[in-house]
Amino acid sequence: MTDAAELRTLTRELLEAHPPAATEPLDFLKARFDAGLAWVHYPVGLGGLDVPRSLQAVVDAELAAAGAPDNDPRRIGIGLGMAAPTVLAYGTEEQKRRFLRPLWVGEEVWCQLFSEPGAGSDLAALGTRAVRDGDDWVVDGQKVWTSSAHLARWAILIARTDPGLPKHRGISYFICDMTDPGVEVRPLRQITGEAEFNEVFLTGVRIPDAHRLGEVGEGWKVAQTTLMNERVSIGGMRIPREGGMIGPVARAWRERPELRTHDLHQRLLSLWVEAEVARLTGERLRQQLVAGQPGPEGSGMKLAFARLNQEISGLEVELLGQDGLLYSDWTMRRPELVDFTGRDAGYRYLRSKGNSIEGGTSEVLLNIVAERVLGLPAEPRNDKDVAWKDLAR
Repeated sequence: MTDAAELRTLTRELLEAHPPAATEPLDFLKARFDAGLAWVHYPVGLGGLDVPRSLQAVVDAELAAAGAPDNDPRRIGIGLGMAAPTVLAYGTEEQKRRFLRPLWVGEEVWCQLFSEPGAGSDLAALGTRAVRDGDDWVVDGQKVWTSSAHLARWAILIARTDPGLPKHRGISYFICDMTDPGVEVRPLRQITGEAEFNEVFLTGVRIPDAHRLGEVGEGWKVAQTTLMNERVSIGGMRIPREGGMIGPVARAWRERPELRTHDLHQRLLSLWVEAEVARLTGERLRQQLVAGQPGPEGSGMKLAFARLNQEISGLEVELLGQDGLLYSDWTMRRPELVDFTGRDAGYRYLRSKGNSIEGGTSEVLLNIVAERVLGLPAEPRNDKDVAWKDLAR
């Protein structure tokens, strides 16, 4: 088994063969992937070396010290955090080799076609249909809240393939080509003035059966892998101490003593401690991932992330007084990245309101934590064994 010393040797050999200062960033990233140093816990030939995930830090430290380019993970976060683990878990060998390399190096951006206007929190009630036609599936429907759809080459998509089954059992999971002429992407303008996400209309979109992940009718099972990884990627991001939303508030407190009051001081101390607890819990959660796939505990992390962001941004607005109401860039644009810390306090306050919706609403996540983590009695579900076509809508 490759150990830390061997990984350092492999990384230095990569740097010697492809000096970052003299190599195009994309060429360097491709070479890194082919050397198995992209995500070391992935299989050999798929960007990894089949070694523990914890050893990735050894590679990352060597590359950072050498000034090597990264793959802009925030830009391709949906691909890295959601599509890739699902393709790895359920994809065929051909699918893994086709999609994982261009995904990781950033050549192809991904988006997620899950939520619908009539099936948001109750995702399994989705109505987008996929009908078999020879070797293809023909998809018709509408998706909503689709981040990066205006940039994406591929999408992970769940659609109903058998309306005669109960809602969780009649769904299949596909990889959708966003350049298909039947795909229409329209911007959704947010309270921030921007349109970082979209609504997507699917009209006669043809998806080859070769782009199905998992068995027909098992899309809900496949989607659970995506959703659990999504919640870990949102709520368990690796950040330094005073990283994230607490950083700007702590800096303002130190740099502007005239803003301080006893009440705000007590609230800041409490939220600082909670943010640090959440950060360390996220580190522990990532260490647990070394042993396998993420579990429902990621829902708890995502809950804490949403609540903390909203409370911290509210405190920041109060702390800054009149300046906290300023939002100097309320314009309609289509950003590639969501930048919480490089903007005005007003932007952070407005944008954080979406944290309790995206990646699973807080209400649904509370049920998941209650039932699957704490073992409390499940909520009554009268529609569990009713065919989807017979449900009231």
